Amino acid sequence: MADERPDLAWRVIGGLMGLATAWVARKALGFVWVKATGKEPPVDPDSPEVSMGEAIGYAVLMGVGMSVAQIVVNRTAKKRYEAWRSVKQATRAL
Repeated sequence: MADERPDLAWRVIGGLMGLATAWVARKALGFVWVKATGKEPPVDPDSPEVSMGEAIGYAVLMGVGMSVAQIVVNRTAKKRYEAWRSVKQATRAL
């Protein structure tokens, strides 16, 4: 039963980190887009008013950027959670 609680805790932490990561990454990538192109990011890349190159460029930036951000945050959070968990278990053993 005690083994289920850390899994639940990790799911909650992971879910919250995922939401925060997506929000921050989207804002950061939008800022990068504006600095690189001088234009606001397209609201609807599927719109015929957005050029094909711009739509593809934006999709690539967002896809790669979001994936990289989530990998970095997930790995860092998991590493810190595992360290915390091992310290907590060592403390219980005393």
